[in-house]
Amino acid sequence: MFLIWRAVDFVISFFATHFIPYLGHFSYVKDLAAINLPQFIKSFANFDGLFYMRIAENGYSQFEHAFFPLYPTLVKTLSPLFGGNTLISGLFLSNLAFFIALFTFKKYLDNIFKDKSITFWAIIFLILFPTSFFFGAVYTESVFFLFLILCLYLLDRKKYISASFFALLASLSRFIGVFLFIPILIYLLNDKSKGFLKKFRAFFYSLSPFVGLGIYSAYLFLTTGNFFEFFTSQEAFSAGRSTKLIFFPQVIYRYLKIFFTADVNFQYFVSVLEFSAFALFLTIILIQLYLIIKKRSKNTALISLTLFSFVNLLIPTLTGTFLSIPRFVLMSLSFFIFIALINNKFIKIIIAIFFLIIHTILLSFFIQGYFVA
Repeated sequence: MFLIWRAVDFVISFFATHFIPYLGHFSYVKDLAAINLPQFIKSFANFDGLFYMRIAENGYSQFEHAFFPLYPTLVKTLSPLFGGNTLISGLFLSNLAFFIALFTFKKYLDNIFKDKSITFWAIIFLILFPTSFFFGAVYTESVFFLFLILCLYLLDRKKYISASFFALLASLSRFIGVFLFIPILIYLLNDKSKGFLKKFRAFFYSLSPFVGLGIYSAYLFLTTGNFFEFFTSQEAFSAGRSTKLIFFPQVIYRYLKIFFTADVNFQYFVSVLEFSAFALFLTIILIQLYLIIKKRSKNTALISLTLFSFVNLLIPTLTGTFLSIPRFVLMSLSFFIFIALINNKFIKIIIAIFFLIIHTILLSFFIQGYFVA
């Protein structure tokens, strides 16, 4: 399944370079052009990918601290295997991480549901999702997904020390990783096999994601004088993001204003995509939470995954925008499980086809230098 997904994305990428005009209005595009690789391959490092490559090659420079350190560190570590080429190193790392993550995700779902059809459809929906191509790009998505699913899988196996270690790595990959303390706490509090003292000691495992964030914050303080440079650099780096707390209704108002006043162009389409992705995931996750409460579910795995999915969806909106939400929602994994539970196979096929069509469109434009997420 992984190889088919990878082959399809490369085919889409190849044809995109022949049918869609190149835009390429992003930082360091000339650095990408200088790399001696086919356009349809090296374009998987468009936009953020170039920043990860630069960090891997030269370390951090001003405003780049919004990118967490573990992914570029791994890219740099692997780059000698590829003659120092950080683009190939990044592609290798991302694809290897996604392959292992998919395998672990399968085992995790099999343990929870004991139904291979649910596992099959959840994975199908994930790999066909419109922005799943980021798993194969020089982006942190695949590595974070790997650490996330390893943490959840090991929690389900009651391997709390190992799970805490991967939670720490997740928080060194992306800020949202710090919220893995939620599933860790839920699992520990629901573990009937542990006595009070063991639970109290195990409580400290839930602090591991904060340790990862603390390590990066300490580095930032030593190098920039600001513990929270990863946050304060967001405003300068990402147009539309604010370092002030923006409440959810304000974000909705901003997007409604765009829909009624902005010119209808490609960016308008992206805004519609961002809003639609958020609305869809929010609706599904709220339904999941409602059903969990109504049925008084004791399924620890589903409860913890749904709560993390909810937080993963909401936290990025506090910067005042839905920018990149279509990519961020990839980690709200409970969504894919919910639609995999639909009984009607015809509806699931229609959803899969719809995902594939939008996936093809977004990947084609991304490859040709248009920002989509």
